[in-house]
Amino acid sequence: MTTILVTGGTGTLGRHVTELLRADGHEVRVLSRHTVPYAVDLREGGTGLDAALVGVDTVVHCASRPRGGDERAARNLIAAARQAGVGHLVYISIVGVDRVPLGYYRTKLAVERLIEESGLGWTILRTTQFHDLVLKLLEAVAKLPVMPLPAGVSDQPIEVTEVAARLAGLAAGAPAGRVADMGGPEVRTFPELARAYLRASGRRRPVVSVPLAGKAYRGMRAGGHLTPANAVGKVTFEEFLTGRFGA
Repeated sequence: MTTILVTGGTGTLGRHVTELLRADGHEVRVLSRHTVPYAVDLREGGTGLDAALVGVDTVVHCASRPRGGDERAARNLIAAARQAGVGHLVYISIVGVDRVPLGYYRTKLAVERLIEESGLGWTILRTTQFHDLVLKLLEAVAKLPVMPLPAGVSDQPIEVTEVAARLAGLAAGAPAGRVADMGGPEVRTFPELARAYLRASGRRRPVVSVPLAGKAYRGMRAGGHLTPANAVGKVTFEEFLTGRFGA
């Protein structure tokens, strides 16, 4: 079995990837800013990163900070991985990073390009948004007297453990380049998702569709962040909510 380093290995996705790889018999190192013995801030790099990569065959790059620094972190990781002789770099990205001009999406696309040009063997998987993120957004909006949601926008949420299983399988294999996108089982409008959340949580809120402006909004109205042809996920949003709130 191989030695695999998972960056962001304590996060929503990374912890599941770590568990699956260990269960499959791989030696797995978890790198995050606060996890001993590989407590490393990828934005800073340095000797801690170099030490974490000694003897590593594959890196699964799950670490990400929407508030910035991902490109610098990727450059540091790539440079250290090349020096350590890592053979395979696996990256998790987002469906639509090349079609929806959100700032965070542009950053994810820039990291993809860095990996493609790194000289390392690489695999990139793009997925739709996790159920967990959609729930977090709806919970935040439900704090208001009404739930304002972007008019005409749908989503295709996917279960994070299904993504973790796919990512772990890719990490155990050879570099595959850009693999097929991975989407949740259903494309749902935001009002539908909100009403499902309200039923599951027992809350009552009016749901209001609000027209927005801008290129990113137009990209999402056009479905640039969706992949209905790759609706390979199995767990629906309602099933996810049942797991969180009970039947």
